[in-house]
Order: sequence, then C-alpha cells, then structure tokens
Amino acid sequence: MLFEKGQKIVFAGDSVTDDGRKRPIGEGLGEGVGKGFVRFVDTFLTVDYPELMLRVVNMGNAGDTSADLLARWDSDVTALKPDWVVLCIGFNDVWRQFDCPVQPDMSVFAEEYRKNLSATADKTDASMIWMTPYYLEANPNDAMRAKMDEYGAIMKEEAGKREIICVDLQAAFTDILKHRYPAFITWDRVHPGWIGSMIIARALLKIVGFEMKS
Repeated sequence: MLFEKGQKIVFAGDSVTDDGRKRPIGEGLGEGVGKGFVRFVDTFLTVDYPELMLRVVNMGNAGDTSADLLARWDSDVTALKPDWVVLCIGFNDVWRQFDCPVQPDMSVFAEEYRKNLSATADKTDASMIWMTPYYLEANPNDAMRAKMDEYGAIMKEEAGKREIICVDLQAAFTDILKHRYPAFITWDRVHPGWIGSMIIARALLKIVGFEMKS
C-alpha cells in the first residue's frame, strides 16, 4: 500500500469532502473527520492497518470552488505538513454555472480551473492524489454531466502532466448508475450520501493498494 507508517493524509475539497467535519481542524474522535467518504477511508485504514497509525485530517470546506480552496491552501493544507494530500474539487466551479447563471463571478470557468489545479500542485511538496468531480447522471449528454466531464478531463490531463495519481470518480459511479436512478443515491446528484461516499472511499482505497485483511 502507498501509505506508510505514521504518515499524515490531508483531504482537501468542498462539501463532498467536508461532510460535517470538526472545526478548525477536521480530525479526532467522534465526527472529527466528518460523516462522509473521509470517515469511511479512515475507518477502513484503522481496521485493516492499525499498526500503521495513519493520521487522517479532513480540511474540506462546504461551498468551496477551486479558487476558494487555493486561497486557503497555505493555512489549511501546507501548514499541516502532510505526507499525502487527497484533492477533490470542481463541483461548485461547475454547479454555479447552472444554479447562478446570471452571476458569472460565482463560477470558476475551465481555464481558471486548470490554473488553480496547477497552482495547488506547485504549492505542494507532499505526494498528491486527485479525484475528479462527478455528476450522478447516466446520460453523458445532460448539460451539467457534460460540463462536469469536461472539468474531470482537465483534472486528469493536468494530473498526467505531473505524474499525480488521479481517481476518475465519474467512472466509479458507472456500474451503480446502470441499475439505480441517481436520486436513489442522492437527491441533488452531487452530495454523495452514504452510498456515494462508500463508492468514493472504495475507489480511493483501490488505487492506493488497500487490501482488506481476512
């Protein structure tokens, strides 16, 4: 597995990551790391690799765009001195283009998104894992799904340039969307709920080489 003994893993993102995490630092007992996919990742790592003593910290912030996250990167990520940073951002960059179309200043358009991703990489000495934004809609021609796919493609392209591991979360939802209507997973098709959070957690754990102990 990629994570090694005693390492600190900081998760950075928006509400998909945040999911009720503790303030100011999202770690510790109870719901310190929130109720979502970060909680599932932390739990699996603790149960199956207790000897590694991995320190999981959730620094997601609901409502963030990539610009917002970049603005707080130094204080909320770099200052924590992580060994790994797991970045999942882009949902609000796209979403604001649809729910606030007459307020373009609230959106982050494609080329700015690309620049923001690049800037976070430039600011980070730790190893990184990026996870693409997704939209829980099986039809790729749906307007918001198509736009989210565009941003996911940008992330994968930028990750590839820097040899950063990138998890395609839209692809991770492909199988369940063949069998279940999106609202079964989550009413707004973005915030993942328990089912979606488990899918995200499994996708991340798979790519880092996690193996469930018998």
